[in-house]
Amino acid sequence: MEKMKLVIAMLIVGSIGIFVHFIAMPSAVVAAARAIIGTLFLLLTIISKRTAIQWKFVKQNAIYLIISGAAIGFNWIFLFEAYQYTTVAVATLCYYMAPAFVILLAPIVLKEKLTPLNILCTLFALLGAVLISGVLGGSGANLTGVFYGLLAAVLYASIMILNKKMKGLSGLELTFFQLTVATCVMLPYVLITEDLVNLLWTPQSMSLLLIVGIIHTGLVYQLFFSAMNQLPAQTSSLLSYIDPIAAIFLSAWLLQEKLSPIQVMGTVLILGSALVNELLVNRSKKLAKQQQFDPNSI
Repeated sequence: MEKMKLVIAMLIVGSIGIFVHFIAMPSAVVAAARAIIGTLFLLLTIISKRTAIQWKFVKQNAIYLIISGAAIGFNWIFLFEAYQYTTVAVATLCYYMAPAFVILLAPIVLKEKLTPLNILCTLFALLGAVLISGVLGGSGANLTGVFYGLLAAVLYASIMILNKKMKGLSGLELTFFQLTVATCVMLPYVLITEDLVNLLWTPQSMSLLLIVGIIHTGLVYQLFFSAMNQLPAQTSSLLSYIDPIAAIFLSAWLLQEKLSPIQVMGTVLILGSALVNELLVNRSKKLAKQQQFDPNSI
């Protein structure tokens, strides 16, 4: 069930580029709108469900919530800045270094076992990311854009790790407080860097912003963080590669951006790596159950 939540979340995230493509606004404004609308959506969800916030656990995890929430805000800012300085392909490649960072850091930070096959799967997945990004096409990369993309990747990896460390909070509570912090970080950035008065606020842009905020932010983060709290870091990291795969197929279908043979090869490598890793994790769990009962496996 938790794996399915993460798969659905990644498929939705993979479609965000299609919606943003038709929003005639600066990327930083779109990113800030995601945080604001997502926060309001989750607040309404909490009120409608009459959810009792566990303030005890909020206080216990306050430092993690503040750090991870700020990381989400800066993550979005650096990612969209990377798009401004370099190509989407290079920025995407840098950004998807994050799952590899998590897999390699998991044994140190989270005490999760890392096997040679995990490392091999990660290397194949990264190779697949290189192929689908189009970097091998020969286009140059702006070092400033690469720097921003890697900063976004580091922040993304830190969010994944921090969420594994937080205890006692539901996915809804976790996401709400993180997006609240992210809003507080991004709003001043946009007010300083963008001329909001002269923006073209069309009905289409407003409607798409609502979809991006409610579906691609509020709903996705509920699924995403609740699933990550129950899955091993290696599994959630490799499943996150569904995002760029979905983005490529949806752009080819809806925007008529054709897939090259190299991109198809990259897609196969990523899916194959995820499948092999999943089989490895399931096999390890079965062996553990045969040797000793693990209450966390329920």
